[in-house]
Amino acid sequence: MAKFDVNILGCGSATCTLRHLPSSQVLNIRDNLYMVDCGEGSQLQLRRMRLKFSRLGHIFISHLHGDHVFGLPGLLSTMALLDRTGQLTVHTFREGAEQIQSILDYFCREMPYEVRYNIISPAGGEVIYENDAFSVTTVKLFHRIPTVGFIFREKPKLRHIVGDMAEYHGVPWYMMQRLREGEDFVKPDGSIVPNSILTTDPDPSVSYAYCSDTMYDERVAQAVEGVDWLYHEATYHTNEEHKARSRGHSTAAEAARIALAAGVKNLIIGHFSSQYTDDGLLLEDARRIFPSTHLANEGEVFSLI
Repeated sequence: MAKFDVNILGCGSATCTLRHLPSSQVLNIRDNLYMVDCGEGSQLQLRRMRLKFSRLGHIFISHLHGDHVFGLPGLLSTMALLDRTGQLTVHTFREGAEQIQSILDYFCREMPYEVRYNIISPAGGEVIYENDAFSVTTVKLFHRIPTVGFIFREKPKLRHIVGDMAEYHGVPWYMMQRLREGEDFVKPDGSIVPNSILTTDPDPSVSYAYCSDTMYDERVAQAVEGVDWLYHEATYHTNEEHKARSRGHSTAAEAARIALAAGVKNLIIGHFSSQYTDDGLLLEDARRIFPSTHLANEGEVFSLI
C-alpha cells in the first residue's frame, strides 16, 4: 500500500519553548517528502526523525510570520552544504520569494542546486501543484496577514489484478494496465470478461488539509469539506476565546467545530500557545465537540492510510 504519512516537526506557536518548536510538518507521500511551513528547528527535527533531505523537493509556506518561515534559510543553506543537486520548489507569496532569495543571495552565493519559486495567491482556491499521485490546492484562511492552508488530495488509484482469474481467462500482459484502469477484457472469440471478475476495488484515496493560522470562520469548513484528515490550529482554550479573536487565532473548540461542520473523519490540533504546560486541556476542549481529535506533538507520525 502506498505511503501517506504526516510527520510533525513542530507544533508550537510563535515562541520556541522546551516543549514545542514552531510550526513545521513533512508529508511523506510514496517516499517523496513535502514540507509545510518551516519554523526554527525544522532541519534538526528532520535529522531526529530520520527524514532524508535528498527526498525533499517542495516546501509550502502558509504565510510570512516568522514562526512559519524562520527555519527556511538555514535549511536551504544546509542542503547546499550537503551538495544537493537538482531543483527544490518553494511555494509562497511573491513577497516571501523576494525575501528568501535576498537572504540566499547574501549568505549562499554558490548554491549547487536551483531554488525555484512558485508564486501563489492569498485568495485561495487554486491548484498550485499536481503530479500523477495527488494535487495541492490552496485554502484562504483568516489571520492578521494574508494566509493560506493547503489540501493534499490523492487521485483515484488503480484497481488490483486478481492474478489467477487473469491467468484463467488468458489475459495478455499488455492488457494488465487497462484492466487496472477499469476496462473489460474481450477474448479473441468476442466474449467479454467483466472487469469486476478480473480485478478488485482500488485502495481508497486520502485527503489531508492543513489550516494554520486562522480565526474561526465557517468558510474554512466549506473549503475543506469532506477531507479525511484535517490539521487545524488550536492556539488557545475556550476560556481564552477573546485572546484568540484579537490575535487572529482559534481555540481548540473552534477547531473542533470546523471539523464537525466540514464532516472530516479525523482532526489533528496544533500551534499551541506557550502559556500551556498541559496540551491535554486543549485536547479535552476539542473532544467535547469532535471526539476523533488527536494532539500533534514533535516526533509524532500520523499514517493517513
